[in-house]
Amino acid sequence: MASKKPSVELLDLLNQAIAREIQVSVQYMWQHVLWKGVKGYAVKDAFKTTAIAEMKHAEAIAERLNYLGGIPTTKPTPIFIGTTLKEMLETDKKDEEAAISMYKKILLAARKEGDETTEFLFTRILSDEEEHHDLFTSLLEKD
Repeated sequence: MASKKPSVELLDLLNQAIAREIQVSVQYMWQHVLWKGVKGYAVKDAFKTTAIAEMKHAEAIAERLNYLGGIPTTKPTPIFIGTTLKEMLETDKKDEEAAISMYKKILLAARKEGDETTEFLFTRILSDEEEHHDLFTSLLEKD
């Protein structure tokens, strides 16, 4: 157990982050499976790689939450696969934007509470999420 008890707000934010990471892990993996067409073939592995990265984030956040005395959620936020490649990528881009915003909020809360470890963890994860956002944004660009 951590030496200083974290706030309920920080624990709740970490659980929201876990729910989000579970959501996009499933979402991106199913997009990897359900792709169609030549353009889908070109990006299917990007979905899979990103899904695996997101699951690793969920694991790391859950381990941190557990250490802080919280109980990690097993419920994802709503999953939306999409029916076209464009719909998939647009949804994924928005999900990454939401994650970036949430993780900046978590960073501020961790700083406020003097939780350097959570701050370090989310600095790294935030960098990954910005890369994912850049990937989905780039894939939406026209030739």
